[in-house]
Amino acid sequence: MAFTLEIVSPDRVVLSETVDFVAARGVQGELGVLTGHEPFFTKLAPELLTFTQDGKNEVVAVMGGFMDVQPTKVTILTEAAERASEIDKLRAEKAKERAEIQAAKVQGAQVEVALARALVRLRAVALLESVRGGGGFHR
Repeated sequence: MAFTLEIVSPDRVVLSETVDFVAARGVQGELGVLTGHEPFFTKLAPELLTFTQDGKNEVVAVMGGFMDVQPTKVTILTEAAERASEIDKLRAEKAKERAEIQAAKVQGAQVEVALARALVRLRAVALLESVRGGGGFHR
């Protein structure tokens, strides 16, 4: 049975689709959701979110936020999220390089967040490329 997955950022609805399974990383660890799951609410770490839809695996880079799980709907509220298929790999690599240079000069939460975001985006692209290349689906 399927359920609705909705990922919302301040500037757009990133995703609103019917899915069969969702896997995400909460701040306390990995979690997976199927339809009919017991309701819960948790904080998400900046990490990959994966979902299965009609037998296909998809990847979304989620930059933290909150996950509200209900028996027929999962809602993600996040500052930013991108489907792996939307990510410009070259741009993400340059963002990572800029963040690494900045981190070498200055220590701070803002620099760490920028680097973490770039790394999550690059991992999303790499996972999508692996899945499409027939390499299976491993987070």
